[in-house]
Amino acid sequence: MLSVLQAIWQSDGTFPSGSFAFSYGIEGVVALRGKIDVPALAEMTAAILRQRWEPCDRIALVRAFRTNGDVAAIAAVDREVEASMFGITLREGSRRNGASFLASHARFGGDIALQLRQAIRSGDCLGHISVMQGAVWQAMALDEELAQLTSGYTVASGAIAAAVRLGAIGALEGQKVLAGCLSLIEELAARPVPVDADLSSFLPFLEIAAARHARADLRLFAN
Repeated sequence: MLSVLQAIWQSDGTFPSGSFAFSYGIEGVVALRGKIDVPALAEMTAAILRQRWEPCDRIALVRAFRTNGDVAAIAAVDREVEASMFGITLREGSRRNGASFLASHARFGGDIALQLRQAIRSGDCLGHISVMQGAVWQAMALDEELAQLTSGYTVASGAIAAAVRLGAIGALEGQKVLAGCLSLIEELAARPVPVDADLSSFLPFLEIAAARHARADLRLFAN
């Protein structure tokens, strides 16, 4: 039961993980479209889960999880994530998110978090959030399935929270979209991850929107 409570703690929006500054490209879409209705946000969030989280972030998380704290192996996965990300705003946002996540766990005295922060300072690691989550959550004794569910939930809730904070959709409408994502997260997390699984991602609309918005004079989010 403790691992379940830890997963709830890690997915809590008030946990200082840096996700509050990560919009998953939603801010760029809002800048182009303005208001977003429930079907549109549901479609975008499902696309993020199906076309980015499941084949890339989830795979990276699981592979980092399976390293059992081997910093060199974690760094190798981290570099693959870097190569998989289109556009500097998404790459930098992922790194900032990972750095904030590690900073919080380092303050709690987590040994692997301290090691990874040092690896980032030395240039051995880049600190992408999915990789850092996999390494830290393994050390916290979450099981692999629970780590995936926690990750998927934080991605979906983060994207929806961004839309709410931007005033593109109401809070209750956002919760309706989030509730609709739960079964999808469960379905995607149940897919097996082979040892030699490659990372893949195809989310052109959101990636282009994020790239366009990088030149905006005023931004609320890092990407």
